[in-house]
Amino acid sequence: IGIGTLVLLANAVLLSLYSFSCHSCRHLCGGNLDSFAKAPGRYRAWKVVSLLNEHHMLYAWISLIWVALTDLYVRLVAMGIISDLRII
Repeated sequence: IGIGTLVLLANAVLLSLYSFSCHSCRHLCGGNLDSFAKAPGRYRAWKVVSLLNEHHMLYAWISLIWVALTDLYVRLVAMGIISDLRII
């Protein structure tokens, strides 16, 4: 496993966190229901997404900065300026 693998994995996790905290994801989980009592699973999903939604802008900035740093890391490795360190 290289550092690049961990950098790209963190990139995917942060972008997923940003996507799943989106306001529209709340509507996908809990929309078109008259009562959450009819769909307890969707209610639990809606509650989780609602908690994530509280910090949506923070996730946006963190993922934006991480994408830029990931791009820089990959470019530097591809150009041979730095080498991808191996952990295992």
